[in-house]
Amino acid sequence: MIKRTFHTLRFGDIDTDEDKIVHFKNGIPAFEEEHEFLIIPYDEESPYYFMQSLKTPELAFLITTPFIFFPEYMIEIDDETIEELDIKKQEDVMLYTLITIPNGSVRYMTANLLAPVVINTENMQAKQMVMEKTRYTTKHRLFPDKVV
Repeated sequence: MIKRTFHTLRFGDIDTDEDKIVHFKNGIPAFEEEHEFLIIPYDEESPYYFMQSLKTPELAFLITTPFIFFPEYMIEIDDETIEELDIKKQEDVMLYTLITIPNGSVRYMTANLLAPVVINTENMQAKQMVMEKTRYTTKHRLFPDKVV
């Protein structure tokens, strides 16, 4: 197994196997020059992960699996994405959503359900897929206020 070492601001130096690196052929929107990332669990018990850039040490996105917070979340992966990522079967697909923490307030965290990160775990190819004609937005609250 080929190992690579990367320097990160948050995690220091990381040694990882080549087959754990997530590859975005065209980068991600607004970060088109970022092509390689590593998914790092926040901790063993947490539903959160970091998607750490392997090019830019200070760039890491907070992400989660959307179904934990939004059990009814449904997407249809378009044919272009299926072809681009060479997806053969549904079991090979992993979905994440990027999280925003407005003003550093965990209470108001939002998930971008409009543009999930789709990963083919078989070949580690990925894409942030922007959906069209959907009710989802870029700012779904993870912890909506309870109505009293």
